[in-house]
Amino acid sequence: MSEPLSRPPLGQLAASPLARLLPRGADAWTLGLVLAGFALLYLPTWWGLAHTVWPTDEQGHGPIILLVSGWLMWQRRDALAALPARPDTASGSALVLLSLLLYVFGRSQSIWLFEVGSQVTMMLALALLFRGWAGARLIWFPLFFLLFMVPLPETLVAAVTTPLKSAVSQVAEHLLYAFGYPVARSGVTLFVGPYQLLVADACAGLNSMFTLEALGLLYMNLMHHTNVARNVTLAVLIIPISFIANVVRVMILVLVTYYAGDEAGQGFVHGFAGMVLFLVALVLIFGVDKVLGLVFRRRGPGVQS
Repeated sequence: MSEPLSRPPLGQLAASPLARLLPRGADAWTLGLVLAGFALLYLPTWWGLAHTVWPTDEQGHGPIILLVSGWLMWQRRDALAALPARPDTASGSALVLLSLLLYVFGRSQSIWLFEVGSQVTMMLALALLFRGWAGARLIWFPLFFLLFMVPLPETLVAAVTTPLKSAVSQVAEHLLYAFGYPVARSGVTLFVGPYQLLVADACAGLNSMFTLEALGLLYMNLMHHTNVARNVTLAVLIIPISFIANVVRVMILVLVTYYAGDEAGQGFVHGFAGMVLFLVALVLIFGVDKVLGLVFRRRGPGVQS
């Protein structure tokens, strides 16, 4: 007589391929229900973003921020599951309610700030409900980093972008003129030889600096610096670094247009200049970080950097 087949406990999928992907000791069914509910809410949001703002130059960093945040969460999955279950039911439930209200209001009124931003508070609420404040502290950086994918209000972007574009255009004009190029400027339009270039929002706007700030903060997190003063100083210096990188991008576009014509400046090279923007910013961040390491190391022994 054959023995009845044994079944694994309800909360475990032992020896299955899925079990290797889950945090050690995780309740697979509970985790699956939570992920299904989260996907039910936010997959339509991501789909909407993918067909509206993400294809634009200003918000093209959105899916990258989402993927990086997900990867950072994934790296913490075992540590999160290993924490003792000390849920803060009151705070977690309040945040779930707030997140749902933000989501419903944002989606019904087409306000990305509330709809997309609610996923951050929802994740924080889930951490509080399952692992309490210890879990929230463990994933604070992925949640904070996820804020950079939230589209900013257009009124704020317009108010900050206009003076930024003007400043970037002015600095690029003065530098190119100092090197002997026939450059003139009217507002945010640069004239070089027979060509004119309008400095667009994507080249020198708030969203561009917002993206570079996210890049700098990610770099700081990956480097695991423990000196708070060094981290704060680098975070502040990322703002002028972003400005310099935008100036370099505009200068490259002006020079390409001057030497190769308007089609080259508006074609592939325009997109390539965007990659140069991040490369310049990353090199500057790395260089400034090395200098800060030397500065804070000289303050005496016992200062970790």
